[in-house]
Amino acid sequence: MTVYFECTTRTALPIQELFDRARSIDVHKDSMARSREAAVGGVTSGLISKGEEVTWRAWHFGVPLRMTSRVTEMEPPDRFVDEQIRGPFRRFRHVHDFSEDAAGTTMVDRIEFEAPFGVVGRAVEKLVLARYLKKLIEGRNRHLAADF
Repeated sequence: MTVYFECTTRTALPIQELFDRARSIDVHKDSMARSREAAVGGVTSGLISKGEEVTWRAWHFGVPLRMTSRVTEMEPPDRFVDEQIRGPFRRFRHVHDFSEDAAGTTMVDRIEFEAPFGVVGRAVEKLVLARYLKKLIEGRNRHLAADF
């Protein structure tokens, strides 16, 4: 069963700046310092682009995890999509949409994922993972939208 949620973030930053922060490996690492996230393969610094991959190593729930994602779609500065190609999820897709108006930029993250492990995985998706991932994305987005 697929879990889906959205996170919406408003900022005064111009659309291109927020778009680039969202695809920056370095900014992502900074935003995920609590989980000791590090890029250990593929694109390990700078801006990731369509067709490129990054392998992340992080600690979540006290467990070391590795996840490799590929940017599968990119329409600068309006949208990009990254999808897990190897990692802990059965499926993980993250759509990043951006729009700009006179007051600033809106970023909408759309997350879809499925946990492994059948019935047990489905229970964990709903009870733990969805809430945990939403808080993780919201924290990341506060970091992205901050005035450095």
